[in-house]
Amino acid sequence: MNVRTRNAGILILSLLMVVGLSVSTAFAAGKTYTGTVSDAMCGAKHMGSAAECTRGCVKKGSKYALVVGDKVYTLDTSDKAALDTLDKQAGAKATVTGTEKDNTITVTSVKAD
Repeated sequence: MNVRTRNAGILILSLLMVVGLSVSTAFAAGKTYTGTVSDAMCGAKHMGSAAECTRGCVKKGSKYALVVGDKVYTLDTSDKAALDTLDKQAGAKATVTGTEKDNTITVTSVKAD
């Protein structure tokens, strides 16, 4: 193999590695979900006001959840800013970004809608 062919092969391999790392980084940020902020215990059905019920259940130990259509995702985060936004949006729409596994979203960000 001559030097020119070898150098071209190394360049192509390097480019493929850079593209692969870029794609994996983009997917690591997660997917975006838009729905109504709730709690994992009550899901889509609350006793009384959805906001009051959600906040009450979370204070008693339930995790926040996001209701998207007929699906309820438990939200997993310890980020104070995300938790504050979820509290403010209890019973209202929010957009959550994160990675989902087994109906639990590991939250990277929360935005009020």
